[in-house]
Parts: sequence; C-alpha cells; structure tokens
Amino acid sequence: MSAAEFITVSNKNGIATITLNRPDLRNAINDQMRAELIEAFNEAGADKEVRGIILTGAGKGFCSGGDIGGMRARLDAPAGEVAFNGWKRQQSTHRGVAAIHGISKPVIAAVNGAAFGLGLDMALACDFIIAAEGAKMSMSFVKRGLVSDGGGMYFLPRRVGLAKAKELILTAKVVETEEALRIGMIDRVATPEALLEQAQAWAEELTIGSPAAIALTKEIIDRTFESTDEQVFSMGRKAQAICYTTAEHRKSVEDFLNKTSK
Repeated sequence: MSAAEFITVSNKNGIATITLNRPDLRNAINDQMRAELIEAFNEAGADKEVRGIILTGAGKGFCSGGDIGGMRARLDAPAGEVAFNGWKRQQSTHRGVAAIHGISKPVIAAVNGAAFGLGLDMALACDFIIAAEGAKMSMSFVKRGLVSDGGGMYFLPRRVGLAKAKELILTAKVVETEEALRIGMIDRVATPEALLEQAQAWAEELTIGSPAAIALTKEIIDRTFESTDEQVFSMGRKAQAICYTTAEHRKSVEDFLNKTSK
C-alpha cells in the first residue's frame, strides 16, 4: 500500500488489521481517510496472502462518524450546489462501505470504543462484530437532521429486526455492549486488553477453509434475504461447480481417500 496518513495496515498469520488512525478526532472519517480505507481494502482483497481482515480504530474510539469539517464545508457551499455536491459525497461514502461489505474475505469489526453514525454503519458492514467492554454505539444521524447514509438502514434490520432497527435509528439511542450483544447488534464482547487478540484468533478460525469456498459462500449468503429459494439454490449450484475445480477440494478428497485406504 502507498503511504497513508489516516490508515495503518499490519499483517499477522494471514490476517490484515486495518486501523482507522485519527485518534485525536476519535477517527472521524474525512475524504482522505475514506480514500485510504478503500485502497487498503482493495489491496487486502487482491493479496493472496491475506485470508481475513480486522477493522479497528486507534486510540480510545472506533469511529465517531463523519468529520465535522466536511459538514461545515457542506453548509458553506452555494445553495444551488448543495444537493449535487452531497450526491457526489454520498457516492464516495457508499464506495467505502461497499469496499468493506463486498470484499470476498471474512471481515471482523473490532470495536474498541465509541462507534457513532457512519462509524457504526462501517462496523455493521463487516461480517462480524466484537466489541470491547464499555464501548458505546449509536445511530446518531437524526441528531444532525440526517438519515443513516452508510448502509445502516440495510445492515441493522438484518441484525436486530425491523422494529428494533427503526427504534435505534429514530431515537439515536446510545447502546452499550451488554445490550448490543443481547439484541444481536454485535456478536462477541471482550475486555479492552484482549480485544485484538480475540479478534485475531476468531479471524484465523474463520479462514481455515478454501478461499474460493469462503468467497462464494459470502457472496451467496449476503444475498439470501433479497433472493428466492430457487435463486439461492441456483447460485449454490454454480458456486459448487467452481469449488469442484479448486486445488483445495482436490487435495482434501485425495487426503481423505488416502487415509481411508490404509
């Protein structure tokens, strides 16, 4: 990855940890950080040595949401340009969320502190969420007169159900880890000191299988709620045909047959 100012990337045992790195601003997202985040995910997706990804934040917070400087610039724009400029910025936001959600490798959000607004949307875009004890989460958009624009209206109902998602979005309620775990907003809780260690171990566990099988499984499951049973079956048939041709499948069958023939 080219030099980045607001994103850091490290690798351990095939797991890339992508860290939002503006700790003085609780990792608020600005345009440059978003571009660096997209680049980091694209590079991790293309790197055959990377099997899984952890997304976390530097310092005390995961991500406080969109940078207030961008909001101020939006208000200062000429009235006739506000809507079109906003549309273009939204495209950039959605490219960032799509880079997280659309990657073919398992992604765990390690929420080390506050995840508000767009920060929570980004965590929800990951496949799994583990949060540190004491972390707080909020769909805080209505407090700024805005709608959830980073995918939260898509991802949150799939985790907590439609009515609960509406309640959390419309009230901007701050949810702490125990409640978040109880309602299914997050999947696991860890102590702050053990958060990244447990995320690493979980990521390694999730990536023991064939990369092709994992990627195809993710693609199909992510479409399940929008697809009919026959569409899912059809996607599964095609995915299985691809898996039949992989080196991992061939080796596993040969190993099994060799063991049983002894």
